[in-house]
Amino acid sequence: MSQRHFPESRSWATCLLLMSGLALSSAANAVTLTTESKLDKKQAGYYRLKVGSVDVTALSDGTLGFEAIEQLTNVKPGEAEKLLDRAYVKSPVEASMNAFLIQLGDRLILVDAGTGALLGPKLFKLPESLKGAGYAPEQITDILVTHVHPDHTGGLTVGGKKVFPNAIVHMDRRELAYWTDKSAEENAPEPTRSFFKMVEPTVGPYLASGSVKTFDGETLLFPGLRSIPGYGHTPGQSYYALESGGEKMIFWGDIIHVPDIQFYNPNITIKFDVDSTAAAARRKRDFADAAKNRTLVAMPHMYFPGVGHVAREGNHYRWLPLPYVNDAKPVVSESKRAQ
Repeated sequence: MSQRHFPESRSWATCLLLMSGLALSSAANAVTLTTESKLDKKQAGYYRLKVGSVDVTALSDGTLGFEAIEQLTNVKPGEAEKLLDRAYVKSPVEASMNAFLIQLGDRLILVDAGTGALLGPKLFKLPESLKGAGYAPEQITDILVTHVHPDHTGGLTVGGKKVFPNAIVHMDRRELAYWTDKSAEENAPEPTRSFFKMVEPTVGPYLASGSVKTFDGETLLFPGLRSIPGYGHTPGQSYYALESGGEKMIFWGDIIHVPDIQFYNPNITIKFDVDSTAAAARRKRDFADAAKNRTLVAMPHMYFPGVGHVAREGNHYRWLPLPYVNDAKPVVSESKRAQ
């Protein structure tokens, strides 16, 4: 296997800036993105919940309009349009870019790192969402990468500078091996080939500083938090299972990209899949398992906050979002108590 070795010379910062410009250009060519914003004011970008005694926060990196229909594969003519119409949705579809924060003891663990500057000016809201929830990027101790696509790792490094300078980045060894393999890049079709160009400027600084730690398949990473192989969409995609107090939540990777289409027909795939056959098989298997066991799941591209359950309806599936909860008791200041 021909391996790509990232440079570690003094010209590393210059290399990063050049690669970042190339990466943004590649992203624009890989998929048609909308340029106009629908909102002119900020949206709340975090949502809190608990799994047992563990605090979990869904974080929005923003939403991105993209022409979904032109990216789908293994789909019959007119099928995608019909399914979108059934859901009162039109293409371009607004795709959510979600990450998730887990407060586990003295560790602040982020599941995925958002897009950074790689997919245009409407995104890169993760640091702001994190701040809104009461945390700073410097406080993040660990980042669990589901897979190395630009919308999941682009936010690791921006402008040659680590966004999360104190974090250890965790990923399956298969994922790192694939995205640092020069021969895999040369043989990959688009848009996957373009995605390879985004790895050096984003993951590279963490590799150079020894801040990337790999695991092999199902691994207990921290007490109550383990990795689960989710191979298919990419060769080393991983899920992460959190268990506390008899409750369980699984953080899926890119099991879906267009919810209103792929829940109804899990066989429909997308050009972003490295192996579309394996991705469809994984989706059907995981949907069936989650529906059978009523597993609480979190998804990066489900409409924010992206947390809920999967229900089976014949040969199709339906998304059941977690009921909204906002029942915390107000904090009363001492001055008000005295009144």
